[in-house]
Amino acid sequence: MTKSFDFGNEPRQDELSSLVAKEVQRVLAQHEEVIKERSSISWHMGTGNITAADSLYATRPQGIHDDLTALASEFVRRLARETNSLTARTEVAHGCAVKVRDQQSDCLRIEAWAGQVAGPTYLEEHFHIPRSTLHWWQRHNDVVALRKGARKHVFPLAQFIDGRPAPGIRQVLSLIPNPRPAWLWLTSPSPRLDGRIPIEMLRQDLAAEVISAARDFSST
Repeated sequence: MTKSFDFGNEPRQDELSSLVAKEVQRVLAQHEEVIKERSSISWHMGTGNITAADSLYATRPQGIHDDLTALASEFVRRLARETNSLTARTEVAHGCAVKVRDQQSDCLRIEAWAGQVAGPTYLEEHFHIPRSTLHWWQRHNDVVALRKGARKHVFPLAQFIDGRPAPGIRQVLSLIPNPRPAWLWLTSPSPRLDGRIPIEMLRQDLAAEVISAARDFSST
């Protein structure tokens, strides 16, 4: 029965190294017996001559056994170390891939109802909004920030005009404090605005009408 070994277990590495070393010694011993037998046959047939290869194997010092055994053991140990290293790298890569996939799934779930969203890095690179400025806006309710995960936030892109939040968002958030219902209201046709969409009106600098409609909505 073939035995299986866990390369990550040091005692198992030693056991495997020992088995490999014994197998090398066994093969060498068998090979030496063959050479001796061939030499004996040649001698008794009267040739009295042993080939150069036979003579070499017949007089091979015991040190060759030891060298090959040590090399076999070292090979197994190096193989185990490389296997462990590869396993660790694979686990890290898998963990990172899962994390990225989960983050992407979170964004897709948010975008299903909130429209296109982005994090601080994207906004800084593509909208030229510094992180410090974005955080200041978030603290003062000048932007709608939707929670993604435990502590991270993403920001709906429709609320920005020329790298700045549309005017009137702070007033809307003061009337509808929860950012999710606030953004849903901002992106849905409003009967109080004759079916128009509030965020589009804010982008058109019609903040007064939107704020009035938000006040009516929050009071119901």
